[in-house]
Amino acid sequence: MLDTIDGLPVHALVVHGVTVLVPLTVLGVLAVVVLPRWRERFGPLVVAVGAVATVLCPLATGSGEALQARVGDPGEHAQLGDQLVWFVLPLTLLALVLVLLDRGSRRARRTPGPRRTVTGVVAALCVVAAVAAGVQVYRVGESGARAVWGGQVAATEPSGAAS
Repeated sequence: MLDTIDGLPVHALVVHGVTVLVPLTVLGVLAVVVLPRWRERFGPLVVAVGAVATVLCPLATGSGEALQARVGDPGEHAQLGDQLVWFVLPLTLLALVLVLLDRGSRRARRTPGPRRTVTGVVAALCVVAAVAAGVQVYRVGESGARAVWGGQVAATEPSGAAS
């Protein structure tokens, strides 16, 4: 795997894509669940952002392993990072199913029945998956910050502070 680009670790670049796109996917999924009228217009965009985030997760872990070989074991961060794709992938797939069910429902002229019930169940699963992915991406990012900064920020006095 590519380790650096112009001296900068690839992990530092890829991880920023993950930390932006996963929360955007979470917010987008929650928006199309709460506002069904947005599904047709924004649903495909939410699924596309989720797909890119899903692809970036293994790239982040692979580049993180290359960085780990240079700087040492980040501990819990690596374990949590390896798990993230298993939160983002189901979220993206559920969002795709929700968008497809919504398209089918519109074609059936919103008649009550099994399709509507299935759409409601998938929407509820989307909320659960969104919350889980949001919590997991926070845990990964927070543990990564602790691994990088390790208390250095808290121990440093602001410039100009009196001793």
